[in-house]
Amino acid sequence: MTEKDARKELMRRAVDLSPTVHIGKDGLDQGVCEEISTQLKKNRLIKVKVLSNSGDEAKDVADAVSEATGSVVVDVRGGVIVLTDKRTWSSLSQKKFRE
Repeated sequence: MTEKDARKELMRRAVDLSPTVHIGKDGLDQGVCEEISTQLKKNRLIKVKVLSNSGDEAKDVADAVSEATGSVVVDVRGGVIVLTDKRTWSSLSQKKFRE
């Protein structure tokens, strides 16, 4: 499975998820990063919502969250970021399908 296929598979899984972490006017701080790490360990795939009053672009927040938590950004659409842990990403990226 290529990275593109892995990304498509994770996006398919994320369709039914609701954002569980909201980043508001206080922005990205240590507590938010810890909460994201905790949820990634528990669920492996989460959505993060960047509210409009945060003053930050979702892409910039996604890069900062990825670096701070050691996660992989699957997709950024509007103000919603889809994140997964590195273990899930690497296992899907290296998965081979028999035909």
